[in-house]
Amino acid sequence: MADSNFHSPINAAQSDSIGRLAELIGGDAMSRIDTDMKLVLDRLRDLGARPLENIPPHVARRQPRAAEAITAILGQQQRERPDDGVQTEDRMVPGAEDNLAARLYRPSGLLTRLNPMVLYFHGGGFVTGDLDSHDASARAIARRTGAIVVSVAYRLAPEHKFPAAHDDAWAAWRWLTEQARELGGDPRRIAVAGEDAGANLAAHVAISARVARSTRPIHQLLIHPIAGGDLTTASYGQTLRARPVGLPAMRWRFRHLLSEESEIHDPRIDLVSRDDLAGIAPATIILAGIDPLRSEGEALAEALERAGVDVTCWTYEGVTQGFFGLGMVVTKALFAQGDAADALNKAFVPARRV
Repeated sequence: MADSNFHSPINAAQSDSIGRLAELIGGDAMSRIDTDMKLVLDRLRDLGARPLENIPPHVARRQPRAAEAITAILGQQQRERPDDGVQTEDRMVPGAEDNLAARLYRPSGLLTRLNPMVLYFHGGGFVTGDLDSHDASARAIARRTGAIVVSVAYRLAPEHKFPAAHDDAWAAWRWLTEQARELGGDPRRIAVAGEDAGANLAAHVAISARVARSTRPIHQLLIHPIAGGDLTTASYGQTLRARPVGLPAMRWRFRHLLSEESEIHDPRIDLVSRDDLAGIAPATIILAGIDPLRSEGEALAEALERAGVDVTCWTYEGVTQGFFGLGMVVTKALFAQGDAADALNKAFVPARRV
């Protein structure tokens, strides 16, 4: 496991005390979890998943995943996964330094050309996650919007420290805008989307496109984004014991991502402190009620609104970080997917060619 010079802005003892105080005031956040969300987390635990903060990254990447928990639950319920009609194609695309694995999702009913597109970045806090871990999310977006979704696996920390993932995200955006027509897409109707770390990367692409005065995304779908560097927000204090990601797990992620403590305040991470958000793509922000990232997601929505950016923010109570792709068994995930698809479909309509 790679060493890191990063130290949390608040030490573990201080943050644990903050968390215990928050629990005394508001109660344990996990006590408010929805039954179907708890079922998934319990199944993950039964399969052997361990808290991130207790294991090194290479072990975390081999842990049981939500998809395995879903398969186990469906088996218990004697249900089969339905055919969603989405075809996939794995390929390599250019990154900032080397080629990156990518997966194209093509839903049924595509036109021969000029289809809307979504560039999607998986979650995992910059340390874990890949194309397979968030396959269900990308599939849901493709199926519900009818858009071609391109999911890109960026470089992960600690092997590749910040800002390697951000550089890869920007490289992937430039590639997609150049290749959209060849892929059957409409270069005027490309959105960006992502979850936690991936949502941070999607926002980074939207900001960078405006700065570079290049092709801009038509919309941002930001699912519980990493958007700040303050580990003392209300939601951090309320999620000391949250599963699968609470305050300790977020400290673990930043420790592996960053080389220096000061990098947590880099504007590419600390989006809520930026004063240059005006003019970027409209955004839909989807938050989980039991998530340390909830408060900074709310703050990002406020910052975008102050900057004159059209933004809609939804919070789904009773679910945790990583809920979006669990639509087969988690009801709130279905609601979130529907709201996300509605936002993207509305964004795609104005530029539709006739």
